[in-house]
Amino acid sequence: MSVRNTVKSIQDIMRQDAGVDGDAQRISQLCWMFFLKIIDDQDQELEVTQDDYRSPVPKKYQWRSWAADPEGITGEALLAFINGELFPALKGLTVTTRPGDRRRVVRDVFEDAYNYMKSGQLMRQVVNKINEVDFNNLTERQHFGDIYEQILNDLQSAGNAGEYYTPRAVTAFMVDRIDPHPGETLFDPACGTGGFLTCAIRHMEKTYVKTTKQREKMQGSLRAVEKKQLPHMLCVTNMLLHGIEDPSFVRHDNTLARPLISWSKDERVDIVLTNPPFGGREEDGIENNFPTFRTKETADLFLALIVRLLKQDGRAAVVLPDGTLFGEGVKTRLKEHLMEECNLHTIVRLPNSVFKPYASIGTNLLFFEKGSPTKETWFYEHRVPEGQKAYSMTKPIRFEHFQGCIDWWGGRERKGRAETPQAWRVTIDEVKAREYNLDVKNPHTVVDDHGDPETLLSDLRKAEVETATLRDQLKAILSEALAR
Repeated sequence: MSVRNTVKSIQDIMRQDAGVDGDAQRISQLCWMFFLKIIDDQDQELEVTQDDYRSPVPKKYQWRSWAADPEGITGEALLAFINGELFPALKGLTVTTRPGDRRRVVRDVFEDAYNYMKSGQLMRQVVNKINEVDFNNLTERQHFGDIYEQILNDLQSAGNAGEYYTPRAVTAFMVDRIDPHPGETLFDPACGTGGFLTCAIRHMEKTYVKTTKQREKMQGSLRAVEKKQLPHMLCVTNMLLHGIEDPSFVRHDNTLARPLISWSKDERVDIVLTNPPFGGREEDGIENNFPTFRTKETADLFLALIVRLLKQDGRAAVVLPDGTLFGEGVKTRLKEHLMEECNLHTIVRLPNSVFKPYASIGTNLLFFEKGSPTKETWFYEHRVPEGQKAYSMTKPIRFEHFQGCIDWWGGRERKGRAETPQAWRVTIDEVKAREYNLDVKNPHTVVDDHGDPETLLSDLRKAEVETATLRDQLKAILSEALAR
């Protein structure tokens, strides 16, 4: 049976359970169960390759001890074991601050996890299905990784969960332009389900990672924080699927809960790649952590934090809504600060439909480097492909749609950039004259000429008369037909 069919049949079994209500609960349930199977498969491999390796999961609660035997405990006994023993034990694991302590990963995942299933028989059926996937088989793991992305995609339809997800093509383009190397510290302060991290890992593995040492350097330089429990759990599992043995760097926390000034020099990073939540508002008191930029708007606070967190010559790519570009007040101060501290060299303007159907909002990709002030900013207007009105679920944005922008970019040095029908440049003096309003429209686009208003009104009146005549004709035909 293929991995895809296995996952589908697991979801079908779960739908029969009275306790699991809706997509988000089903995915959360799937996730902690898959997590235990993945970590157990990894443990079994590490026990063979490392002499003194000990599993972070106590023996009684390891997947192989209670789940691997298809004829093992089921029904009420299985439910009692999971709810009364397994969950309390894993939530209460004693952890150290030692790097590589996998117990922290297990405890963090189970901290807010919950068993929604009410039927022990159905749970045994799900467990037996999960046993069909071997996560030590690279092909199966890669297949599952693709399906896992699909599950994360599905999650977007589960209420407001779309805020966790950035289209894969957008993350791949941003990572491609930033070009992270193993050993460079890479931070996503609002990591959701880990899309930027997985893209960065793939990019480095494909381009730079040739030795175990390089792989260790790459793994040791990743940093991430996620505030919400479900995406945090999904992200940790995502890291394990990508062969990251110690995903404890994915912290379950609110990055904004710390005063801006408390981030010290040794916490600064080389790269920030992120899509901070838009339109969110932080709880009362958080704005006091940002005395210069007192606002509760999440995206603005993250932008202030990113500027602080970048090292000298550090680089960032951030997804931000149109509102940040044209906003006034605190937003003006924030943009002034950004352009004084960093070189905001490129803004890629995306069409409203990129994040559809989860949000129909104008978004922008901001690329900047810390250390020298902005002298000029290049804008590039990304357009929906010819013959397509908008992006949609069936026709989403794809990486190759960014090829025009990549060809124009000018390589790592951004050399030879030229104005085109889609690209234009604005100097810092122009930005200042606009009072830091960065919502700069494409000067090469001619505003559609809709014609003379008098002519338009005359055409409208003619059309209305024609419509009335046709309606009367249709009524006469229907009356005649009904009279027969």
